[in-house]
Amino acid sequence: MLSDALWFLKRSDDWVATTIIGGVLSLLSVLILPGIILQGYFVRAMQAAANGERAAPSFTDWGGLFVDGLKLFVVTFVWALVAIVPSMLLSVIIGIGTFTVSEAATGSAAASSAGGVGLGIVSVVLGLLVFVLSLLAAYLGPAAGANFAIEGNLAAGFDVRTILSGAFTGEYAVAWLLALVVAVVLGFIGGLLSVIVVGLFVLFYVQVITYYLWARGFADATGKGQQPTQSTGW
Repeated sequence: MLSDALWFLKRSDDWVATTIIGGVLSLLSVLILPGIILQGYFVRAMQAAANGERAAPSFTDWGGLFVDGLKLFVVTFVWALVAIVPSMLLSVIIGIGTFTVSEAATGSAAASSAGGVGLGIVSVVLGLLVFVLSLLAAYLGPAAGANFAIEGNLAAGFDVRTILSGAFTGEYAVAWLLALVVAVVLGFIGGLLSVIVVGLFVLFYVQVITYYLWARGFADATGKGQQPTQSTGW
């Protein structure tokens, strides 16, 4: 699987042009529209990976890329709320608690001290909860995106039963961990090279690899799509 992912973009007949376009879109992602189109390409890459294709797709049908990218953005954002909402609540609770403790400090020192300890305990517990939910969102989000790409409809991105059944499998877990390693190692290299612009194209290449792994792992876990021909295993 990893070998197929690493060579996925390179096997494309126009991989150089695709990488250049992807890198330019990455550079212009701050303008939103290019970023959405880039997301649309990743949808197409996931579809190709799930269908067992050994070469990455090209940038064609730009209107379709925009629509698919917008849908993937919606799916990703909604699943990210699993972590965003608790984080916001934690900030509010800490803010209110800090204000309450500071007000208590004007009265009894003992009450202020007890309030500070209580606030600290609550903050730690809620902080751990937010961490777990953030990790869960980072794990399930790609699975939701992969299911949307495979099925081709927005509702599939919120099919919780299918997403959970596919995500909590050995196939997807291995693929997700491989994607994490690739993103950390190669992403770090790409980040360093970004100083001389070249890194943007490396980062695009890395993103294609990670999206391939997510889709391939989810497809294998759920029995959707097809196995790539002449697969080289890991």
